[in-house]
Amino acid sequence: MTAIGLRLENLAKRFGDVDAVNGVSLEVAEGTLLALLGPSGCGKTTTLRLVAGFEKLDAGVIEIGGHRVAGPGLHLPPEKRRIGMVFQEYALFPHMSVADNVRFGLHRYAGDADRRVDDVLALVGLEGLGARMPHDLSGGQQQRVALARALAPEPDLVLLDEPFSNLDAGLRVRVRAEVRAILKAAGATAIFVTHDQEEALSLVDSIAVMLHGTVEQVAGPQQLYHQPATRAVAEFVGDANFLPGTARGYHVTCELGELYLQIAQDGPVDVLIRPENVQVRPGPPTSDFRVQDIRFFGHDQLVNVRTPAGNIVSTRLGPMYNFAVGQPVDIQVTGLVMAYARRPAVG
Repeated sequence: MTAIGLRLENLAKRFGDVDAVNGVSLEVAEGTLLALLGPSGCGKTTTLRLVAGFEKLDAGVIEIGGHRVAGPGLHLPPEKRRIGMVFQEYALFPHMSVADNVRFGLHRYAGDADRRVDDVLALVGLEGLGARMPHDLSGGQQQRVALARALAPEPDLVLLDEPFSNLDAGLRVRVRAEVRAILKAAGATAIFVTHDQEEALSLVDSIAVMLHGTVEQVAGPQQLYHQPATRAVAEFVGDANFLPGTARGYHVTCELGELYLQIAQDGPVDVLIRPENVQVRPGPPTSDFRVQDIRFFGHDQLVNVRTPAGNIVSTRLGPMYNFAVGQPVDIQVTGLVMAYARRPAVG
């Protein structure tokens, strides 16, 4: 049975009249990389600060590595929680060498600090660069120094707060792959805070989607994307088309025809169709499906099609496809879809 690296039980934190965190519960197995994913103001950073000990709980229990660090009448300070932190700004000391920055986290380390510095710099791919100063390094290398410092004291848990937000887009993709490989090689249990859906989907083993101070769903990246538990999760994670329909068991009828559901439903529903499940081809002049607009991104393009009922259906196509605004098209949906009970009309 896998040990639990982090356990959160009914965490609550209130700032004035705002419930920043409300009833958050999670269990993260040792060696797991988990993302707290959500929009600004959802409570993800507050949750991270509660775990780190930078904020005190109003209610709930936190256990790290099987040890209770916060709960009723208990609040261990950050330095006693056996955690490593990687901040958004890296927080490297500019007047200290790479090795000394890493060594800074080892003041309580019982082993050979110099050897540990060498070992962890080798782990993050910076072997031989210990004498360099932070300003001599690239952004990606500085990120790895910050990660090395967090890993040096062999913490029970590594916390990363929007760690890639200061990197250029191209570098961000490479560095997050490196960070994942480093954390996996170290066998670390890690919690990422991010608002970037692509980052979360590509980086971690499991994702907890937070909305309005609560955890809406916890799942692996593929399940989260293909089987979002609620419409709110579906809207936040990835691009989504929603069309009104009527479900009966595993069948649903909507404007695009009869489709097949992953999970049975009955009655009026909103049908979730991901853009990659929409196939578009040139249609006859009599087709009532028309290209509304096209957004070209280089590696692919987003083609929006207006349906006869006035709905917009988006599809992602390769750059070689050449559609024109106003062009009549035919639409086909491939694969299984999801559906959610129809939202009541407002007003």
